[in-house]
Amino acid sequence: MLDVCLLGSGGMMPLPYRWLTSLMVRYNGSSLLIDCGEGTQIAIKEKGWSFKPVDVICFTHYHGDHISGLPGLLLTMGNADRTEPLTLIGPKGLERVVNALRVIAPELPFPILFREINGPEEEFCLNGYRLKAFKVNHNVLCYGYTLELDRAGKFQLEEAVRLNIPKKYWSRLQKGETIETEEGTYTPDMVLGAARRGIRLTYCTDTRPVQAIVDHAMHSDLFICEGMYGEKDKEAKAKEHRHMTFYEAAQLAKDAEVKELWLTHYSPSLTRPEEYMEEVQKIFPAAKAGKDRMSAELDFEKEE
Repeated sequence: MLDVCLLGSGGMMPLPYRWLTSLMVRYNGSSLLIDCGEGTQIAIKEKGWSFKPVDVICFTHYHGDHISGLPGLLLTMGNADRTEPLTLIGPKGLERVVNALRVIAPELPFPILFREINGPEEEFCLNGYRLKAFKVNHNVLCYGYTLELDRAGKFQLEEAVRLNIPKKYWSRLQKGETIETEEGTYTPDMVLGAARRGIRLTYCTDTRPVQAIVDHAMHSDLFICEGMYGEKDKEAKAKEHRHMTFYEAAQLAKDAEVKELWLTHYSPSLTRPEEYMEEVQKIFPAAKAGKDRMSAELDFEKEE
C-alpha cells in the first residue's frame, strides 16, 4: 500500500490558507518528498506525519517555491539526531544549488547523497519502488515523476509441487529470490504466474502540456498535475509563463487514461478552485480540486 498526501496545493507563494505544492509518499517504512517550498515543514506537522522516515527528496526544478524550504527541513532533521543518509534527486545543478542553500545549514549529522538527473528521462530504484523522472516544458529545466510499485505474479502451488521444489524455498521464491542448491537452481519464474498490475502515481507541475506527461502518466492510479489557472481567460497567460490551465490538465488525464486526477499549484489569485470543477469534469469526470493535506491510500487490486 502507498500512502499519499498532497501537503500543499499553492504556487508561487504560501498563503494563510494554502501551503506551497509539495507531495509526500509513504511506503514500507520510508517516505519520499517531492518539492520542498517554504512552509513544507509546517504542512508535514499539520498532517501529523513524521520527518524521520524521509529518506528521499525529489525536486521538479529550482524555483524558490519548490526548494526554499529545504534548509530549514535539513536543520530540523539534524536537530532530531538523524544519522541515516538522505538522498536528493533533481535536475542538473542539484549539488551546486543545494550547497548554496546550505550556507545557513552547513553542519549536519547525516550524509547527503546527490542523484542528478541526466537526459530527458532517468529511472531510479529506491526502497522497493521505481521512480522515473521525465523532462517537461517550463521556462527552466523541469521534471515530472512517476513512482511505480511492481507486483509479482501469483504463486503457482501446482508448479512448485510438479517441479519437486522443497517447501522451505517457496516463500523465498515468492519474494523474488533466486536459490542455488546442490540439487540445482530455483528461480522465481518457475513458480510465479504472469506479473500482476502494480501501483502507479504520477506528479508533475510547472509545465505546458507535453506528450511525455501522457506517456509516463498512462494508466496511473493517481495523477497529480498543475492547474495554475481555472479562469478560461488565463490561457494566454499560462502559455506565456509555461504553466497549465485546469482544462489542459484534465485533457492530459483523459489522454493518459488515469483513474483519478488531483489539480494543484494554484495561482495565489485563484481562491476558490472548486468553482471551476464542473467544467473540468466535463473533460475528465474523475478530476478533483486538490487541497492541502488531501490524502489517499493506493492499494493493489483485489484478487477475484
